[in-house]
Amino acid sequence: MEPSDLTTRRNGRQRKVPGASTLPEHTGSMDRGETSSPESEMEEEADSLIRSSDSEDRRRHRVRPGIRGELGNILLLLFLYVLQGIPLGLAGSIPLILQSKSVSYKDQAFFSFVFWPFSLKLFWAPLVDALYFSRFGRRKSWLVPTQYLLGLFMLYLSVTVTSLLQSEKGPNVVMLTAVFFMLAFLAATQDIAVDGWALTMLSRENVGYASTCNSVGQTAGYFLGNVLFLALESPEFCNKYLRLVPKDTGIVTLPDFLFFWGMMFLVSTTLVAIFKKENDHGRGRRNVPEETQGVMETYKLLFLIVKMPTVFTFCSLLLTAKIGFSAADAVTGLKLVEAGVPKEQLALLAVPMVPLQILLPVIISRYTAGPRPLDVFYKAFPFRLLIGLEYALLVWWTPSVKQEGGFPLYYYAIVLLSYALHQVALYSMYVACMAFHAKVSDPLIGGTYMTLLNTVTNLGGNWPSTVALWMVDPLTSKECQGAVGQNCSSSLEAGLCVKEGGVCVTTLDGYYVESVVCVVIGLLWWVWLGKKMRRLQEQSPAAWRCRMNQ
Repeated sequence: MEPSDLTTRRNGRQRKVPGASTLPEHTGSMDRGETSSPESEMEEEADSLIRSSDSEDRRRHRVRPGIRGELGNILLLLFLYVLQGIPLGLAGSIPLILQSKSVSYKDQAFFSFVFWPFSLKLFWAPLVDALYFSRFGRRKSWLVPTQYLLGLFMLYLSVTVTSLLQSEKGPNVVMLTAVFFMLAFLAATQDIAVDGWALTMLSRENVGYASTCNSVGQTAGYFLGNVLFLALESPEFCNKYLRLVPKDTGIVTLPDFLFFWGMMFLVSTTLVAIFKKENDHGRGRRNVPEETQGVMETYKLLFLIVKMPTVFTFCSLLLTAKIGFSAADAVTGLKLVEAGVPKEQLALLAVPMVPLQILLPVIISRYTAGPRPLDVFYKAFPFRLLIGLEYALLVWWTPSVKQEGGFPLYYYAIVLLSYALHQVALYSMYVACMAFHAKVSDPLIGGTYMTLLNTVTNLGGNWPSTVALWMVDPLTSKECQGAVGQNCSSSLEAGLCVKEGGVCVTTLDGYYVESVVCVVIGLLWWVWLGKKMRRLQEQSPAAWRCRMNQ
């Protein structure tokens, strides 16, 4: 807390601008004290007590305004986070659409770069914090243009996405990746601006609701852009559950969905730009200036943190810890779609997981609150590896369960159970990791410190997933049956096989090879490096403190 905060909080009646001098008040009191009589002093003291009591009573009402007085700001934050989740949900639905169009796994790997910007936003976050137009607003300087660009990109996609997905040579993965990468980059930039604005938009007493708005809003936006969109876009789902007369298309199409949300971005951003004053400090609020750290100072600080031996070791472990899970996490869903599981049904399985995902952090945090949170991480590690093997068995079993009308109910129950067990292991490791980040982060620079560790954690999941997708095709063996002298070692030769009347048959699916290799690598990491990660908990707090004068 800054000294100016302490000055303004002492007086419940007056809300002074930070830095405004209180010296005239004290000077006046001293002058009166030199000429006053004992009786007048007693009267003044009584008046002072009355004023103090009145001031204290007012302060109680102002310090704890509740959310009712700031409900508008909370709803605005919630809406902004919902908008942020829409392009992320859409980006998450595209791989399933591409898989239904039989694109290669190398193309899927290329598209997976779309999900990297949120893991890399630390590298441009200092610029968003430091560069702005003060008259327009520190956060609105970035929020308004990024949301306008998001809306314009969505409108552009609404016109071109059909041709990009249905060109003669197959989906234009390069162009799709470029456009959705920009959407993700803009959403990540909007996230930086909204996170910063939340700290000043809400009063100190209600700022805790910002994280709730973040988690609820982004989850709701992702649900709208992914699960709801895939369900309403599917003709099979709409004809089975929502229509009386079957049609060849879903209730909504991807161009329609993109156009609607593109317009929603443009309209809502215009309203925020015109009517929402960033520096409008309402009743019970303190006009506290935000501290701005220089761009170069922030980058130097990040470099100093990474240079520390304990942090460097920990970051190296975080970047390699998730290799063992990459095949299960990145490829399994696509393989199920390839085996015939409807993509909308797969997406809808995420709905029953929402209560579990809310409860798991609460339950797991009881075990990670102690001095050794990474013990939970270590114990959950082999359990999650075994689930990866179970996922591979599930993919292998899926074609034999398929019936003419689709898949039986018990199959979806088994998939749901598998997913639930995976979530338990995933959240156990995630919550343990976040608890350790909070435990070791230097409190003097806690925000930068924790953001760095979270960024490295996210990168540790992104790069193995991209590599896992990329390696599926090279590890897959196919042979040409029905055409003598032909093979299927490349897409060109596979085309020649089909042209000669043959058919390419998979003799060894690279997914299974990859699943076994990943589990073996994961077990080696757990036995060798996992213990090293646990030993980091034994380091003294001083080993994690950043020496600013280095």
